[in-house]
Amino acid sequence: MTGTRQARAEASARATLDKAADENFPVAPFFLPRAWRDDLMAVYGYARLVDDIGDGDLAPGGADARHLGVDPAKADDRLVMLDAFETDLRRVFAGADADPHHPLLSALRPVVRRRSLTPEPFLGLIEANRQDQLVGRYNTYDELVAYCELSANPVGRLVLQITGTASPERLRLSDSICTGLQIVEHLQDVGEDLGRDRIYLPAEDMQRFHVTENDLAAPNAGVPVRALIAYEADRARRLLDEGTPLVGSVHGRLRLLLAGFVAGGRAALTAIAGAGHDVLAGPPKATKANLLREVGAVLRRARREG
Repeated sequence: MTGTRQARAEASARATLDKAADENFPVAPFFLPRAWRDDLMAVYGYARLVDDIGDGDLAPGGADARHLGVDPAKADDRLVMLDAFETDLRRVFAGADADPHHPLLSALRPVVRRRSLTPEPFLGLIEANRQDQLVGRYNTYDELVAYCELSANPVGRLVLQITGTASPERLRLSDSICTGLQIVEHLQDVGEDLGRDRIYLPAEDMQRFHVTENDLAAPNAGVPVRALIAYEADRARRLLDEGTPLVGSVHGRLRLLLAGFVAGGRAALTAIAGAGHDVLAGPPKATKANLLREVGAVLRRARREG
């Protein structure tokens, strides 16, 4: 790889990783051991890139397509890009003679080997983004939860595997937290998702609250939309509460990290409630002060239950 191409590859990877700053809670905060931070950022880079492919949010210029062996003229074909990305991912898990082409996947390979990670969580994230290209509506809550099993739960599972703390019960609790966090994110992004012709509010719930798609396209939420958002927010909060014992089951810096994930979701729900459940005027965002309060509350509960 020439110096220019190397620089472009590094710039593309950095642009993807910089999006970590927009998450409800830092992906790999400073207080974690350096080895954990590096490995978590490699996994985050993977998850962020596959989402960017699925959302059509790749950096202009076609660099990612070229890394994956796709004609840049086809970079907007998300299914083609996802297929190429999966092919490159499989090189991560292949023998030493099959080197991945994309720089973020090259960075992932040593993590996979060091932590003995399996392909399934990574493949789940790709499949979720494939589903986004084919499914824009969810009839039932159960269908939405099944989507979250692909789009969110793998990330929590990878965190536990990287930190060497995975167990069947912890994985179950992690799944609850991650599904709750995904629903919170969907609630924050109703307007943005609608712009992509996606609705993550179950159709059966929309009917129950007499909400139409036209209602979701309004600049502000009316009473029925606010009632629907409040209902879904309560579901998300219950999921976070169900998973919170995970925090008390671990110790040290990992406890603080997991408390931060739960607190990020709870603080976002507080922001949604503070906006009167009007998520159409713009995504309600948690304040730093409220996030810190929620971290403290989660840690106090963990000490009581631990």
